[in-house]
Amino acid sequence: MEESQQRLRKAVSDVSQEINKYYSLEVERKFDDIEELEEAECQCCGMKEECSKVYMNEVEEDYCGKWVCGLCCEAVKDKVGRSTKVITLVEALKSQMDFSQEYNATIRLNPKLSLTLSMRDIAKRSLDKRNCKGLGITKLTRSSSYP
Repeated sequence: MEESQQRLRKAVSDVSQEINKYYSLEVERKFDDIEELEEAECQCCGMKEECSKVYMNEVEEDYCGKWVCGLCCEAVKDKVGRSTKVITLVEALKSQMDFSQEYNATIRLNPKLSLTLSMRDIAKRSLDKRNCKGLGITKLTRSSSYP
């Protein structure tokens, strides 16, 4: 009886070892399927995102070999879709890149300067509207407080 119990214990031990080997192989396969994330920098705005290599390749294929973040992707799609004239993806991408560079050079670096430039643009548009209505105002002049 004691000999049969030892054989049974040995068999159970062997089976549990085989199960552990099988389980560890399955766990390794699952981890092999998980892709590592890489940090990618948007070539439009400079924002960084973590994404898989597969996703990065898909985006680069869709956007002329350039990696573009999700926000810029949507902006480019919007420019292509909403444009009254036919605009190509390349033109929309270039437009978005130009906008992002201007934004990064002004608003991001110096918000006060951006506000000043916006106010100047508003004043110019207001002047243009007045000129169109025939009010006779031709030029904005700077006032001086010193004679």
